[in-house]
Amino acid sequence: MPPTSSDAGDAGRSGAGPAMASLPRERATRVQLKPGRDAALRQGRLWVYRTDVYTVSDDAYDPGDIVQVVDARGRFVGKGYINPRSMIFVRLLTADPDEAIDRAFFRRRLERALALRQRLQAAQPDTDSFRLVFAEADLLPALIVDRFAGVLVIQTLALGIDRWQPLLVELLDELAAPQGIYERNDVPVRELEGLPQRAGFLRGRFDPRVVIRENGLPLVVDLARGHKTGYFLDQRDNRAALRRYVKGARVLDAFCHTGAFTCHALAYGAREVVAVDIQEEVLAVARENVEQVRRQLGSGEARVTFHHANAFDFLRARAAEGDRYDVIILDPPAFAKNRQALPGAYRGYKEVNLRAMKMLPPGGILVTCSCSYHMTRDLFEEMLRDAARDVGRRVRILERRGAAPDHPVLLGAGESDYLKCYIVEVW
Repeated sequence: MPPTSSDAGDAGRSGAGPAMASLPRERATRVQLKPGRDAALRQGRLWVYRTDVYTVSDDAYDPGDIVQVVDARGRFVGKGYINPRSMIFVRLLTADPDEAIDRAFFRRRLERALALRQRLQAAQPDTDSFRLVFAEADLLPALIVDRFAGVLVIQTLALGIDRWQPLLVELLDELAAPQGIYERNDVPVRELEGLPQRAGFLRGRFDPRVVIRENGLPLVVDLARGHKTGYFLDQRDNRAALRRYVKGARVLDAFCHTGAFTCHALAYGAREVVAVDIQEEVLAVARENVEQVRRQLGSGEARVTFHHANAFDFLRARAAEGDRYDVIILDPPAFAKNRQALPGAYRGYKEVNLRAMKMLPPGGILVTCSCSYHMTRDLFEEMLRDAARDVGRRVRILERRGAAPDHPVLLGAGESDYLKCYIVEVW
């Protein structure tokens, strides 16, 4: 098989119409699966792993081209883009053998994604930012598109979709009419696909520091330097859920990042918020966001303090000192980026939740999250039970939550159901 090209998809980035010769082509190549490996695909999974493959009919394709996938008896399962360098050998785009993968195909898929967000009223008078395309969940594997106020940020995280990027940018410009489009492909996962990391303007020139509105609050998003696409839109509704719990409360926001939970707690009437993060640069943005929210509220009564610290160390020290909070928010980064890291991740989640439970009075509220999809809901609840038992507390689940609806879950594609947010009462 030919080697993967590391610069596929660079053509057409200047903004001119895509050169069709550089886009992937449909091939007659057939990827045949081992016996029984088609079942998960027929139930919704879009990933064909290298270990699922029995044989490939030929090597008459370029990495990223569209190939057919057939079961062990030669029956059609689907077609999608192939990358022999990746552990995900093929990412399926369609189960219809007659559906051409071309400009019209991607336009239909983007129109469907946009129509869903319109149906969900993802953009409202008090919220102007949302996820427009959520990869597999929108049947566009490895494509992320987020809207921040008037601009779009795009990620093409696999070789196959990256080769379509010029066309996707053209279609997004046409369908969503943004003020500009920025790419955040500076993520290590692309290297597993043989792709370089890169970031920059794809359409227009604008200040990458954008002020968005979320649940009526102004928040700064740095599209060029913020995490992922610049900001975690998936927690939007979970932040709004704080309204029921924080009025008059002393709140601890561990792993506060740029302060979105802190700002919501402030807006919803907390009397004090203590915000902690290990990164000084994100704390600087958090301070800026708090000041913006204060100006909007016209009130500076609530106290907000920031601590540049490792959240594990902070929780351990404050628990030992007997510090107490009415509400504690835990929104850490992903501890389990792969299955092999899961045992260590479990210990990490248990540690921070155990320390938090120690600092809550009877009836205190714990808002605890995991964005590791390997940490399943059942495993997360087991961890909460373990932590509660070790500190002699009882936990009552008030809300089991996930990502906002603009991050839909595709049944069969477990990676789309990644975010857990539990709001629990600790006794």
